[in-house]
Amino acid sequence: MSELFDKSIRTLELPRVLQLLSEQAVSPEAKELALAVRPETDYEDVLRLLDQTDGARAMIVLRGAPGFSGVKPVKDLLDRADRGGSLNIPELIRIGDLLYAARRAKEYFNADAAEPTALDQIFLSIHGNRFLEDKIRRCISDENTVADAASPELADIRRHMRAALAKSRQILQKIISSPSYSKVLQDNIITQRDGRFVVPVKAEHKGDLPGLVHDISSTGATLFVEPMGVVQANNEYIELEAKEQKEIERILAELSTEAAAHREDIQWDYDTLVHLDVIFARGQLSLKMEASQPGLSERYLRLRGARHPLLDKKKAVANDLELGDRFDTLVITGPNTGGKTVCLKTVGLFTLMGQAGLHIPALDRSQLSVFTEVFADIGDEQSIEQS
Repeated sequence: MSELFDKSIRTLELPRVLQLLSEQAVSPEAKELALAVRPETDYEDVLRLLDQTDGARAMIVLRGAPGFSGVKPVKDLLDRADRGGSLNIPELIRIGDLLYAARRAKEYFNADAAEPTALDQIFLSIHGNRFLEDKIRRCISDENTVADAASPELADIRRHMRAALAKSRQILQKIISSPSYSKVLQDNIITQRDGRFVVPVKAEHKGDLPGLVHDISSTGATLFVEPMGVVQANNEYIELEAKEQKEIERILAELSTEAAAHREDIQWDYDTLVHLDVIFARGQLSLKMEASQPGLSERYLRLRGARHPLLDKKKAVANDLELGDRFDTLVITGPNTGGKTVCLKTVGLFTLMGQAGLHIPALDRSQLSVFTEVFADIGDEQSIEQS
């Protein structure tokens, strides 16, 4: 596009309409792509975009919009996994959320038998991977935790950890509950130091409770002692913790390897869902603006009840306008603040919107033409927002 065309796009305030479009998108990349939309100049490309918007609008009216909330970038994650790297829990959750969004999109498309639309082939190209999606969801219970169900080994390790923990607490509970230790203990509580279970002992009674001192209070009045009877259970617990971590790392590495094995399909689904997100944003904006799909003509414009999309639709004056069929020059006259600039800008903006695949706020049977360039020279750089 020429520099003049880019200037005209700004003059006619298409970026403000694209901001409205971006607000209808859900995923971060779709929002960015919406802001970067530029008018197409090929007739067939424009027709395809408009038909996609019409298909999305019809589907939204019929069953609401599909969900795109789980669609977040995964390329860097998949590249790292493909190089043998291990993904962490939040990264695997991101891949699981994307697979879930892909499956829901497929289910959304297959939900009802409907008339064919320009979106059918896009929906049909989504792969999904229910096996990997379910495996990630089974193995990872939240942002910080690999679930016991991730492997029999992990479940067994954690069962032994709970037993060792219970044994430690049972011994400690007997100590803090015993009248014979009431003068020895600073408080009847169980706490932790360096991952070990300890009790607070008065410094002057240091030798009255045999065990390992792990910490001393800032005043020196309290020692945090691990009683000898608890040392073995604590040692067992710490050994089990190391085994647990090793098994968690093995599980995450296995899930990462499986994600890498399907990286092309997963990346395809991400790109496809972002594409659909932008298309459905166009459909949502069409409904919000009470717009309609314009017809395309190779030689004339015909607008019926056209309203500028940046003006309050309750106050905006609708215009009928025709150009290029019976005549190819149009002169608009009238007093200052009489709406001449708004009318001219509406024609130019509608042309840009149509060529960007957007519906226009005008009555049915409005027609647009496809131009290779659009030029606008508005005196004093008048903006719709300022007036």
